[in-house]
Amino acid sequence: MLVLPATITLQEARNAQRMLSQALQQEAKAQAEQPVVMVDASGLRQFDSSALAVLLECQRLASAWGKGFAVRHAPQKLAELARLYGVDVLLMPPEDKAA
Repeated sequence: MLVLPATITLQEARNAQRMLSQALQQEAKAQAEQPVVMVDASGLRQFDSSALAVLLECQRLASAWGKGFAVRHAPQKLAELARLYGVDVLLMPPEDKAA
């Protein structure tokens, strides 16, 4: 399971994306039998819409590698932001579908 950093704002987005892309690639190789890449967002404390852009890019990469993608333990504000932008179904599918 990938773990998000505590802060993903516009200022940190590029570095966060680079770090998560590398971790995602390693995770996809190491967990080849797992159909879904899980991301733990419980540690995310400070964020803006840039966090959604980072997560959407990770979702795109996972999909390109034939994997599903799901964010778990998202802060309520992140879930609300994803819902507002209409990307919650891409990033935070129901538990039973992602497991």
